Amino acid sequence: MTLSAAPNPWIIGEMDILFRLTLALVLGGLIGFEREQSNHAAGFRTNILVCLGACLLMLLSIYGFSDFVEEPNVRVDPARLAAAVITGVGFLGAGTILFTGKSITGLTTAASLWVVAAIGLAVGAGFYFASSCVTVMVLLTLWLFNKLEKRYIKAKKEHLIKIHAADLSLVMSKLTGILNDRKVTVKKMMLEDAEPSDSVSRGGEAQSLTRLVLHVTMPYNKNVTMMTVLDDLKKLEGIRWVSSE
Repeated sequence: MTLSAAPNPWIIGEMDILFRLTLALVLGGLIGFEREQSNHAAGFRTNILVCLGACLLMLLSIYGFSDFVEEPNVRVDPARLAAAVITGVGFLGAGTILFTGKSITGLTTAASLWVVAAIGLAVGAGFYFASSCVTVMVLLTLWLFNKLEKRYIKAKKEHLIKIHAADLSLVMSKLTGILNDRKVTVKKMMLEDAEPSDSVSRGGEAQSLTRLVLHVTMPYNKNVTMMTVLDDLKKLEGIRWVSSE
């Protein structure tokens, strides 16, 4: 009785290659579709290309040099190209990060690109279950956890509202009423003298303005945004100028 030879771990069939590349396309496309729906820089096609490229390089790293495995002076390392992919995707992700003033945007998109590359590497190495599970987890993180973050974390983020008024005592009660109606919580309030250049002319005489600085938190309500609050405040008689940060 003869035993059949064990399959060669360094050789892969064309159908297996096609299956792995197709799976990488599907998994990367699922995450890219979510990013595209949210209008992020790295969307549908970008995530597919990253996942496909990572998968191809993983296949190349494992099976592309099978002809040299039996060579006595050649040492094959299946992980050598995978390490290079992770480094390269880091530069790609850095291009999606933007620093504007006091805020940084694009970190989640950069992280999702990094994970998509890891999914592509896993598919290329044949870890179908792990890569599929991670794809589901990434989608849950980007979609479900995003809603939870907006409701319970970002809702507690403080915003700065600056108001210039000629006579603040006349508009204070109405201003408080608008904030209460919108369920905007005032954390801190400060009164400052406005700059001389901010004074207004009334009856031929310069009238100084008072600046009110409010530290507020917004409610979790799609109908209540900072723009709607500012629009309501600027309509009050006596308020000359209003802005937010």
